[in-house]
Amino acid sequence: MSRDLVEPDAAAPGLKRRLASLTYEGVVLFGVVFVAGYLYSALTQQRNAMQGRYGLMTFEFVVLGIYFIWFWTHGGQTVAMKAWHLRVVDTANRPLSQVRALARYVAGLLWFAPALLVIEVNGLKGTGPVLGTLFVGMLIYALLSLLLPGRQFLHDLLCGTRLITQHPAPRKKR
Repeated sequence: MSRDLVEPDAAAPGLKRRLASLTYEGVVLFGVVFVAGYLYSALTQQRNAMQGRYGLMTFEFVVLGIYFIWFWTHGGQTVAMKAWHLRVVDTANRPLSQVRALARYVAGLLWFAPALLVIEVNGLKGTGPVLGTLFVGMLIYALLSLLLPGRQFLHDLLCGTRLITQHPAPRKKR
């Protein structure tokens, strides 16, 4: 099998495995965000978290975009996706182009946007209500995949991408 092409009948992964990969991705991204935040604060001489926060948020968004787009266009797997044997491809089972990967990254905001809108409209404050609303919003978004064609996430359907199961090639015995 070519490294660039995937067998057409590659199975769609289960929701539990995709959510486990998402959780693992969060752990990996903690390090990415931490290092990027440190770099930003060092370069801008930021002394307070509220000073230049929109610049920091923009910088972090760009850094995370570079992270995801690079991995998705170079093998179709982030670190967490490799661990959970997931791969992102287009609907023809080809690797993602940079444009499609960028579209998937931006559309991935759908995981959070509805909950953030609810938080803003209702003026929710405090850790409990905000995190609770985000959790419920993400849970609803994940469960929505059970109703969509191929059980893919909404952002994948919108971008012409899909997650597949991608087991590593078996090792040759010596």
